[in-house]
Amino acid sequence: MERGLGGEANAEGYPLFSVLIAARDEAAALPHLLQALRNQSLPPRSFEVLIADDHSADGTAALVRAATKSAPFALRLIALSPGHTGKKAALTAAEAQARAPWVVCTDADCRPGPGWLRAYADLLRAQPALHFVSGPVRLTPGGAWFDGLLGLEFAGLGGVGAGCIGRGRPTMCNGANLAFRRSTFRVVGGYLDNQGIASGDDEFLLHKMHQRHPAGIRFLAAPEAVVDTPAPATLRALLRQRVRWASKYPHYRTAAPRQLALLVLGTNLSLAAGLGLALVRPALWPWVGAAWALKLSADAWLLWPFLTLLKRRRWLAWLLPLQLLYAPYALAVGLAARRGRYAWKGRQVR
Repeated sequence: MERGLGGEANAEGYPLFSVLIAARDEAAALPHLLQALRNQSLPPRSFEVLIADDHSADGTAALVRAATKSAPFALRLIALSPGHTGKKAALTAAEAQARAPWVVCTDADCRPGPGWLRAYADLLRAQPALHFVSGPVRLTPGGAWFDGLLGLEFAGLGGVGAGCIGRGRPTMCNGANLAFRRSTFRVVGGYLDNQGIASGDDEFLLHKMHQRHPAGIRFLAAPEAVVDTPAPATLRALLRQRVRWASKYPHYRTAAPRQLALLVLGTNLSLAAGLGLALVRPALWPWVGAAWALKLSADAWLLWPFLTLLKRRRWLAWLLPLQLLYAPYALAVGLAARRGRYAWKGRQVR
């Protein structure tokens, strides 16, 4: 097979992949990602890489064009046309020119390990009837004092998402590490029904594919599949990111994500309120203490296997501080997200 893709699988029977990456002003990050893709243990002729440039102004396009001359895999630059902006538009444009039956997505600032694509290939060869696969994402330190707290909170989101997929009621996933069958993507309409919502390229698609193929969704619980993504370096950057994520919640069409969000927020607000009541009425301390012990024990029990997968068990030491801070943090993010507007990549979006 010549440099590029053709057919459904390679000579070993592994499915072929189109790796899609949306990029806006990522000239500093892309060389690291491209190197990580060069290091993949899956043969270079088994995948192609399409980088969709979302009107970058920092040399992203020139960098990708230069990289196409030396990349061992097929690498193409997709330029968004005027009037088309945002991650969903970028991924849609790249998918339209993809040549493999399966798409694997990550972000321009991420670092997949050498076994990333082979882990997907192993799963799909073993379970060829799948339609959507969510993979694990791990935060790398951003240099802020709250790195440990943030790493644990992020792992909690990933663990809950993995558990809900395992229970057959998907709620969340992460666009930094997922794969989907292109034919199914087109059958469910891609991002057309939520194109105007800047966030949610990952979870809206997960929900639609689950509605059509409830038995075709899996979480890839393999250490080789872990993708590293940088943590926000400042509290302001963290809050902006979380507001962007939370802004999509009112637009969910399935009940499970909304129910989960209300359960998490209600539980944490109740624990915080219990502490306040116990300060006023000390007789309540045994009950409040028991509720906190139960919540912390349950969280530790749920987090342990996912932290083991991420090789970050040490983050569990941040469980109590995270619980103390979570109620005001979640409430502030939720209220800010109701405005529906936020800044991202130099744009005001909703």
